[in-house]
Amino acid sequence: MSHAQVWRTHRQYAATAARWSADMWRKEVDRRAALRAQRKPLVADARAALARAQAVDPEGVTSLRHRAERELRTAKRRVPDPMWLFATKTAAALGAAGYVWLPQVSTRVWVWSAVAVVAAVTALTVWIALRERDTTGLKPTAEETALLKRLQPQHWKEHAEQRGLDGTFTGRPKLTEAGIVCAVRLDGKWTASKLRAAEDHVRALLGARTELPMQIKAGKQGGWAELLLRTRSAADGDDLKWTPERRSIGVDTVTGDQVTVPLGERLLIAGRSGAGKSVASRPLLFDASEGDTNALVLIDLKMVEGRLWDHRARVASSPRQVIDVVDELETEMLERLAVLPKGQDTWTPTPERPRITVVVDEGAEVMSAATKVPYETEGADGKTTTVKRSALPGLESLARMGRAACIDLWWMTQKPTIDDGIPKQIAPQIGVSICLAVRTPAEARVVLGEDAQAKGWNADELPVPGVALIRDGKRKPDPVQVRYMDKAVVIALPDRTPWTRTGVAATATAGTPALALVKDTGTELAPERDGAVARVLKAIETADTPPRQRDLVDITGLSKGAVSKAVKALTTGGTVTRSLDGRLTIPRDDSDAAAA
Repeated sequence: MSHAQVWRTHRQYAATAARWSADMWRKEVDRRAALRAQRKPLVADARAALARAQAVDPEGVTSLRHRAERELRTAKRRVPDPMWLFATKTAAALGAAGYVWLPQVSTRVWVWSAVAVVAAVTALTVWIALRERDTTGLKPTAEETALLKRLQPQHWKEHAEQRGLDGTFTGRPKLTEAGIVCAVRLDGKWTASKLRAAEDHVRALLGARTELPMQIKAGKQGGWAELLLRTRSAADGDDLKWTPERRSIGVDTVTGDQVTVPLGERLLIAGRSGAGKSVASRPLLFDASEGDTNALVLIDLKMVEGRLWDHRARVASSPRQVIDVVDELETEMLERLAVLPKGQDTWTPTPERPRITVVVDEGAEVMSAATKVPYETEGADGKTTTVKRSALPGLESLARMGRAACIDLWWMTQKPTIDDGIPKQIAPQIGVSICLAVRTPAEARVVLGEDAQAKGWNADELPVPGVALIRDGKRKPDPVQVRYMDKAVVIALPDRTPWTRTGVAATATAGTPALALVKDTGTELAPERDGAVARVLKAIETADTPPRQRDLVDITGLSKGAVSKAVKALTTGGTVTRSLDGRLTIPRDDSDAAAA
């Protein structure tokens, strides 16, 4: 290589290094300016606090004034010098060191020492700038570039007052895979909820389009809020079509992680019409019906979704079928609890007695259509009468006690309001809430909690269809893009034998007593009697005064239908007698009466 080529190569390297160094210094200038704009208001607050402390304690004899002075010094130290002052101080320090050191050393040593110090200071500054640089590798779009510019502290400060946002100060905005995130400092008159109410003013200051999803929530510390502009999604580019290999419910739009909801939880799935509630639930229904130890029971009075799953699930599509299946489930639950081994908290699912997931597809329909179902019943006098029965008491009993028996209730509704789409006895039992787009903030609070909006769970702002918030006590309020499971895929799933109680006693698991039901007149009760019968009999035995049948509903927690069946079995068999005033007692033998 010739000398000219070597010189040209060196010049290219020097130019590249100069451009890189200039870029780093410009970033350092911007970083210091952003920090100064963010932290200088803290100094003003500390000065105001010191002034108040001096008014209270002019002599400085209490800790109040000393603490205020200490906080002011700390606030001042956290404000970095502007770049020109930083460079001036560095040069002055180097000059002073050289003046003191120069008489003792040779000129060459001093020069090289000064060069080393300057190089160290430069390296330190560059390292700070590199630490603060954007490492996501994301390139902002034209829209994001404009938003990032308007979120800069200086621009925000200049335009906040005219938009009614004076007293708010932005930090340094960051571009993430979920969009733009920026911390906003709030003065004494602002809170996160007030800033959320002023969303239109924020949107106007930023010039953001109306359709751009914006989220404002409380920051990580008091006096701060967090502003999120969802200009992009981490789920972009992911194949959201459901397959047996991709069995998650969806993808987190912020982190890109796969989101799953395990079995064994009581779920509430809510969303307005067209939000994608049925599509979001299908991967969960597959998990609940897959495997030898899982069984699915689907209550669907609309007769739409149930038809897709009737080849692998027990489906109830009429009010009378709903009453019958709820009776079976309640009896199964009580039997399991009656034989649950001492010291064991939950039932162990087996192929014969699996985990049962009970899904109510549209809760509002069940609450209106399955609450006054005519049933014929035989009274104590042998006469047949018609009574109105409801499925709700049995479903409420399953919600309260079913988890220990591995019978889990999932409630789905388009009307997420108490006593309209969600029974007030079932709502408190919900462990996991899946909320797609709803119409009002009030509906979002019913599904996700009263603190939903304050913590960023804004389901009323979700796009439709197919985006949900999942609150399980662990997740952050990050939207989830749900997977799409086509109807044809559901129909093509392998057949499964639907669950019924037929033959349960004959196929009881090894080591578990068979549960014999009380049937014919005159037969004695088996020691391993039906769970509802045992519960009612125990309530009669332990009552202070002979109870009536309606009293047993409150004492046992069973539904009216289950209590009626149990009382009929006990009175028919002669184990319990009914007096003229309707009270139930256990007759004593002659030997017992003589002993008494």
